[in-house]
Amino acid sequence: MRMLLLAVTLALAAASARAQDNGFYLGAGVSQAQIDDIGDDLGLGGFDLDDTTWKVIAGFRPLDRFAVEANYMDLGSESETFAGGDFDADARAVSGYLVGYLPFPFLDLYGKLGLAWWEAEARASSTFGSFDLDDDGTEFAWGLGVQARLGSLAARLEYEQFDIDNTDGLELVTLGATWTFL
Repeated sequence: MRMLLLAVTLALAAASARAQDNGFYLGAGVSQAQIDDIGDDLGLGGFDLDDTTWKVIAGFRPLDRFAVEANYMDLGSESETFAGGDFDADARAVSGYLVGYLPFPFLDLYGKLGLAWWEAEARASSTFGSFDLDDDGTEFAWGLGVQARLGSLAARLEYEQFDIDNTDGLELVTLGATWTFL
């Protein structure tokens, strides 16, 4: 009986250690985006954008340990009224990453390195005048994550970061899902 139990356990372990579900994948996620001190170095008082947003994910994983991925990220919007004026800000980004995986049965740990193209707009108006900031740029971006896989479906939790001019940079935490098409 012990031998049969050992054989079944080894067979199940071997089946779960099979190759990852590789191929093209699409997904989406809900993110918490935080951009601190918008316009602080321009003398605007350092407003923060802290918003629940969304992101779209597309990628190709040809090997168990490697993928390329693109993301569109809505980085949120914020409106504030202060003594004598109003402030509005919104931002978005598109990123491209090389992704390295450390695969385990049913679970992947991963790191992402790439570039992010971002666009940010801010408007401040008061009785003393108005200010418009419309800026964009391309910055080095990185991220870390973990995903649980069940066949072609994967649920992921990830952290990403990159710089945005005239701010303290972006921090983005996303809970998302992807579907792999073979």
